[in-house]
Amino acid sequence: MKEILLKLAEWNCDVEGALERFVNNDEMYISFLPTVANEPAFDELGRALKEGNAREAFEQAHLLKGVVANMGLTPLLTEIVKIVEPTRAGSVDGLTPAYEALMQRLQEFKNILG
Repeated sequence: MKEILLKLAEWNCDVEGALERFVNNDEMYISFLPTVANEPAFDELGRALKEGNAREAFEQAHLLKGVVANMGLTPLLTEIVKIVEPTRAGSVDGLTPAYEALMQRLQEFKNILG
């Protein structure tokens, strides 16, 4: 299990900061990682972007931003921030590449988890 923490650190995650939020309980932290990987908001965000629904896209992106930030998943956070601000402003224009990059990072995360 500890190797997952090492892989996340190598992937540039803020594992140390996240573990502080989990009172340094690495087993509890690791137990939450699959929940993040399978979070329905990733798909809901894609659907909202495809439908041009900026409000819904913002809600899903904002939810994801909070989750991945609290978990210290910096590579995912870097991508989701690119979606949060435009959708907050009411726009979904040109966000397909940002969503695709987010989904690529999500796949990388899933690969780390195995």
